[in-house]
Amino acid sequence: MDIGKLGEEMARKFLEKRGFKLIERNFKTPRWGEIDLVMKDGDTLVFVEVKTRSGSAAVLYGGPLGSINYHKMKSIQRAAQFFVSSKKLDQEAARLDAVSVIVPDSGEPKIEHFPNISKL
Repeated sequence: MDIGKLGEEMARKFLEKRGFKLIERNFKTPRWGEIDLVMKDGDTLVFVEVKTRSGSAAVLYGGPLGSINYHKMKSIQRAAQFFVSSKKLDQEAARLDAVSVIVPDSGEPKIEHFPNISKL
């Protein structure tokens, strides 16, 4: 399993332990890439961007969330809007979260959840 898929799996389990329910993973859009995880937090639809780094890469590149720039954020927002319209869920409350996963060379992974990082 590559580091990205490992991070997504760790993030899914982390969020499920906190009461989230998985709706879909790796939802692909024709134009705006994919959404790592689509989950429900109560009545709220949550689009989750998972960023994973391992070993020294976590320090060298500013941590996992450093790669969510303006362009990436816009792509995620458009992908989320596509998901909502394609599933006919227009009345759903929705938000965009991020999960940072750092997998060290030794020891336990560090997982952080950042809810509502951007408006949809």
